[in-house]
Order: sequence, then C-alpha cells, then structure tokens
Amino acid sequence: MEEAQRLLLQRSRLRLVRELQVAPLWDLLLHEGVFTQDMIEEIQRAGTRRDQARQLVTDLQTRGRHAFPAFLSSLRETGQNDLATLLSEGDKFPQLRPVDLKPVEIGLRGGKGDTYGKAHEYLPTPIQAVTERGQVSTCPSAAAPGSAAEKSRRNSDMVYVLKANPCGYCLIINNVRFTEESDLSSREGSNVDCEKLEKRFKSLHFDVLVQRDLKAQTSHIQFPGGIYGTDGKLIPVEKIVNFFNGSHCPSLRGKPKLFFIQACGGEQKDRGFEVDSDSPVNQPRGGSVESDATPFQIQPGNLDEPDAVASLPTPSDIFVSYSTFPGFVSWRDTQTGSWYVETLDSVLEQYAPTEDLLCMLVRVAHAVSAKGKYKQMPGTFNFLRKQFFFLSD
Repeated sequence: MEEAQRLLLQRSRLRLVRELQVAPLWDLLLHEGVFTQDMIEEIQRAGTRRDQARQLVTDLQTRGRHAFPAFLSSLRETGQNDLATLLSEGDKFPQLRPVDLKPVEIGLRGGKGDTYGKAHEYLPTPIQAVTERGQVSTCPSAAAPGSAAEKSRRNSDMVYVLKANPCGYCLIINNVRFTEESDLSSREGSNVDCEKLEKRFKSLHFDVLVQRDLKAQTSHIQFPGGIYGTDGKLIPVEKIVNFFNGSHCPSLRGKPKLFFIQACGGEQKDRGFEVDSDSPVNQPRGGSVESDATPFQIQPGNLDEPDAVASLPTPSDIFVSYSTFPGFVSWRDTQTGSWYVETLDSVLEQYAPTEDLLCMLVRVAHAVSAKGKYKQMPGTFNFLRKQFFFLSD
C-alpha cells in the first residue's frame, strides 16, 4: 500500500471506526485476496463491531498495493458509499514529492529507542506528509542523493567523517549450534541473517570478519540484554560494549561504534494493544517462526563485580540497536532469518545512500512492528554525538 493511502486511512480512522459495517465486507475482502480466512477470523475475535473495524483499518495498512482499491470497491458493493467517497476523494490529492532541505542542526540527546518478501511495501517513503494534527513531518535526511543539501549536511561538523575505504571494521558473531550442556536449541535461520549482513556491510565499504559458534570467555547494566556463547554461558551486552569504549579502547576514541543485537530480550510475547495482524500469506511455505534463543536473565553472582573505574564507563560515540524491547521475545524464521535482520538489510539497501542511521532505524522499527500475529518492537540506546551516514558509491 502506498504511503499516501496509508496516511489517508489513518486520518479517516475515527469515522471509519464509528461507521464501518464490517460484517458484509468479509466475503468480498477474502475473495479479493486482501485477507486470508485466518486473518479475518483473527479480526473478528477483536470484540465489538467498533473493535473489529479498528482492527480491520489497522491490518489493512499492512497489506499490498491492491488492498486500498479493493477496500474501496468492497465499500461500494456493500452500500457504504459515504465512506467510499471519503476515501476516494482523499486519494485524489496529488502526492507530495521529496524536497531538498537546508542543513539542520540537531540537538544532542540520547534515546531508547518483516515482512517476508516485499518488505519495502511496509516502509515509509521519504516524502513530506501532513500528520493528523496538521503538522508537516519530513525526515531530516530525505534530501536527494547528490543534492546540495545532502552534500552540505554530510560535510557538517555534526556528522562523523568517513573517508577511508574500507571505512571501518565489521565483526559479525553468528552463534547457531550450542553444546548439549548448554540446554539451548540451535538458531535455525541465523546463517541467513549472517550472509545478509556480511554482504550488506561489505557493500557499505566495511572490512568484514565473521566468527561462528563462539564460547563465552568468562557491571552494572547500562545496556540491557546479553548474548549466549555456544557453551551456554552468558556475556552481558554491557560487557561487550565496554570493550570498545573510550577507556578500554583508546584507538577508537571519538569514532562511532555501532552494535546490532539480534537476540531475545525476555520471555514475554507481545500481542499488541490494538494491532494484532496475522500475515500467513507472507510466510514462506514450510517456514517456521520461533523465538530467538533463550531470553537473557540476570543471575545474581554470575556477573563480574565492577571496580571503581569500571563502574564509570565512557560510552560516548556508542550506538546499540536491539531487535526487541527489553523483556520481550525476538522472532526468527527458520528459513528467511530474523524479522529484524531481514528488515534492517532491506532498509540499508534502499536508504543508506541518502539517510542517516537514526532515520533508517525508525524505518526498521516501523516495518518490524507491523509484522505477524505476535508483535516485536526494535529500539536503540544512542550515545552518538553526531549524525552517522554510511559511505555511498
């Protein structure tokens, strides 16, 4: 579905929820291939007519290009012409084009912050859009490649300078097989993630080193979560990150250090509050979705006790992106890889030449959050001092 149509559904949401008669629509939407029978039954379980209407509008935004015109046609066939007119008239407004932006100086602040197949259909495009409150919202890095705005922004003193080729090092640790003593299952599909990331970061001019099936070689927690070695021992993300901070790695002082963590953050399975869309038609046949390994749990006495120096880390220029919110499951398909890495790879392919890291990870979060019966919400811990742009060809 095009972004303009998705925004139109969002702006019309209140009236659709109030007036939409959902019962006559099911057979038509099933016949048009907008939803499967399982998806319709899932929407019907949402509750009242208003609840079902709200769920239908939400799930409709995650379908393909055919969904919006099929929905309009179904409204007309069921006599809901006022709603069809509301949406069809709104769809006639011309789409806004990307605009060149003047360099924007941003404030420095930290923040916490799958489709199968055509993931790009779920990604917001870099257009200028009017929000529900009438405000104009434009990604600050949506300038066209090679434009004066982009060149000026990339040369700003608020941007990390990447000039060497390769521009840096990328270490990928891919743990798939675990020892019997660890009591951990194999992470089927992780090799797909690894191959995607290796290819992607090589294309972004990094020197890539892949390490597979590593054991743990064994603080207080500023960065939540942890990674299991193949021996079942856990290394906190905090400890991994601190190996590269300004105190422990002087050669990397002032240089950006990026971490992308694909692992469970906990045992909770997020069903969402309004969104609960099922997407079996997007799932490859024979595929299987499972939670990504055993979730991280802090065991008293198992962590290194910090001394006075280690308890005062210097995490400047560090950026950690998590596949899921702390405490929640991270989903991985055994054939196509994890939701997070698949979406991250797609976003980097499309937007790395023009957008900064934070803008792209907002796109990743938006796309992943729209997937599946269960939900997943990626987020970040940002201690960068400047914008980060990958090298572009």
